[in-house]
Amino acid sequence: MKATGIVRRIDDLGRVVIPKEIRRTLHIKESDPLEIFTDKDGAVIFKKYSPMGELSDFAAQICESLNKTTSGLAAVCDRDTILTVSGSGKRELQEKTISAELEQILESRKLYQPEGGQKGVPVLAGDDKYRVAVAAPILSEGDVLGGVLFLSEKDSPGVGEVELKLAQTVSMFLGKQMEN
Repeated sequence: MKATGIVRRIDDLGRVVIPKEIRRTLHIKESDPLEIFTDKDGAVIFKKYSPMGELSDFAAQICESLNKTTSGLAAVCDRDTILTVSGSGKRELQEKTISAELEQILESRKLYQPEGGQKGVPVLAGDDKYRVAVAAPILSEGDVLGGVLFLSEKDSPGVGEVELKLAQTVSMFLGKQMEN
């Protein structure tokens, strides 16, 4: 665990303010859910909660199936991070922070595919090697939980209608799974 040198006191209601610098670094926004853990040494650990994390093994199997079906680079992300990837680039992408552009696409709640000869938006923050070829937001009870993605390398051609429909179908399926 990394020490920050920041000390906060607990108020009379048991609340602690998480410093702005830490919230910014970890992309924690107002009303974001946090999980609270303790370790054997008595440390209290706050972790940003991702409902999609509950489906990560399932999402990994789906990504593998998408990759085998299309030979495309498939991924599932939550609102902040690439959770699982199948295909080339797995080491470079998995568990990395998504770009602000991809976050905006997911928040729009609309299916995304670049038009014409346009390149897709970068997948990762600060790295444009991989681009979003298709993004289908995962919606559960009206909330955006993440997305099903098909990715392409920067100079590769986009993907077709099949990948668009597969991403849309899988995102709807994962959204329904989260509701159950």
